[in-house]
Amino acid sequence: MIITRQKLIKEILSSLTGSKNIFLVGCAQCATLCKTGGEEELIKMEKELGAEGKTITGKSIIDPACHLIKVKQFFQKNKKGVLKSDAIVAMTCGDGVQSIADGTKDTSVKPALDSLFLGEIQRGGHFVQKCILCGECIIDKTGGICPVTICTKGLLNGPCGGSKNEKCEVDRERDCGWILIYKRLKDRGELDKMKNISDPQDYSKQIKPQKVVL
Repeated sequence: MIITRQKLIKEILSSLTGSKNIFLVGCAQCATLCKTGGEEELIKMEKELGAEGKTITGKSIIDPACHLIKVKQFFQKNKKGVLKSDAIVAMTCGDGVQSIADGTKDTSVKPALDSLFLGEIQRGGHFVQKCILCGECIIDKTGGICPVTICTKGLLNGPCGGSKNEKCEVDRERDCGWILIYKRLKDRGELDKMKNISDPQDYSKQIKPQKVVL
């Protein structure tokens, strides 16, 4: 899921300079789970913006906000409130903000959240980055642990010379990613995989923006 964090209210208000009538939009999936764009957060935002003299013309949660067809359906259902607004405040990830902008005609869309990373849900409210969407997955060679993400330097063929006492050179509080990979492969009896040299990543696979048609 996409992990998000709410911007400071002063930053949101700054983006709304000159806009009085506001429509609020959240996301039923990632932002709701992150507690940044669910029903409770929309209600809180409505109160905060109202206290600053803003008029809320409506609020709605899209499931999910990054689905353009769902956004267009939302627009038709909430057209009156959206057209009354000077701006839409999107409590969604960055992709959701852009989907809303694409699907709601000419209304200005303002992001209320910062998108941080693609995260694993460990338990309620606890998220950890495990993948950076590099486009060239090699975790079959590394025991299901991504070295591009777990290694601070993104090394593909073992630890750097600065790793000490199983800790990372960049952050001594952080476990060395390649020690974690070594232990996983050892537990599985797959240490021979560490003898295989991975080629440099093909960064052409990360050229943006990308598009997939199935």
